[in-house]
Amino acid sequence: MPTIQLEIGPQTNIKELVADFPIAEKVLTEFGLGCVGCGVSATETIEQGARAHGLRIEPILAALSQARLSGSVPPIADEDRRPQRRAPGAFAGRAKIKHIVPIMSGKGGVGKSLVTALLALGLRRRHLTVGILDADITGPSIPKIFGLRTPMTIEPDPNRTTPDGRPQPLMVPSQSRSAIEIVSANLLTDKEDTAMVWRGPILSGVIRQFYEQVTWSDLDVLLVDLPPGTSDAPLTVLQSLDINGVVLVTMPQALATMIVRKAANLVHQMKKPILGVVENMSYFIAPDTGKRYDIFGPSYADAVAELAEAPVLARIPIDPRKAQLADEGRVEEIDDPVCDALATALLDAIAAHPKPTETISLI
Repeated sequence: MPTIQLEIGPQTNIKELVADFPIAEKVLTEFGLGCVGCGVSATETIEQGARAHGLRIEPILAALSQARLSGSVPPIADEDRRPQRRAPGAFAGRAKIKHIVPIMSGKGGVGKSLVTALLALGLRRRHLTVGILDADITGPSIPKIFGLRTPMTIEPDPNRTTPDGRPQPLMVPSQSRSAIEIVSANLLTDKEDTAMVWRGPILSGVIRQFYEQVTWSDLDVLLVDLPPGTSDAPLTVLQSLDINGVVLVTMPQALATMIVRKAANLVHQMKKPILGVVENMSYFIAPDTGKRYDIFGPSYADAVAELAEAPVLARIPIDPRKAQLADEGRVEEIDDPVCDALATALLDAIAAHPKPTETISLI
């Protein structure tokens, strides 16, 4: 049995532990700590990972110590695997959500969902609690790129009833490998190709339900992945949610830039701040020569940012590896400095646009 050099304790870094002690990955996975194999583990300690997943740290440390002595995964009690999420009876209809940031474009196909995922990963690497509200009801992609397929569970609200006297149903967010809470129309069914044939007013109502009738944990940041366009869904979010500001996603193409400018004008008309601009698919670096190619033409990010009166948060290059991981539902395995750069730039932009701190009523 190999000698383990790293001390096992609450402040032990997860990635370093697994590198030094490979069976630790199996132990942590048995507890549901799926972030062991994702990019968040590079910055997270055992204590931070346990807290993010709502787990008690003592059984985890005990199991790791036993595995070090025996060389095998010890039996794990069911109660130690179970996340200590807020019980339905304790849900009082109020959750503290510090910051709400919609990700918007106006144009389809620019990679809003990937940018949302990269932002979420970067924020989690900062040890923040993060949720994603997938407001693209008819074309949701967030569950797919995070590898989520099990439908959300429904619990009765002990404090509220429907008009016919039944308990108000509450949705429990799905949780990704790195403890990102996710609510999406694709998590209402076990068939990811089910078409949601709903008209605009219904879509707006569903988006409000995804915000109001959900047992969100207290979150540092709730990201809202908006669908293309400047109609029902964006209007619902901009008018109904107490947002910090909007992140605009564009790409280096004149047509895309024109449509993103429409989205920027909508945000300005709604008198909401634009926190920044992200240019996705900005360029390509050839892996064999290191030469840079502007596949879609020159960058328009500065022009969009000038119109938006906001900074450029990041220019994200074309990366086939990121696309592959997203297609395979393994987006959390991305360990790229762009995640940290995006998160840092977003938090700086939020700090530059302060809003009154308040507790947001969800029901």
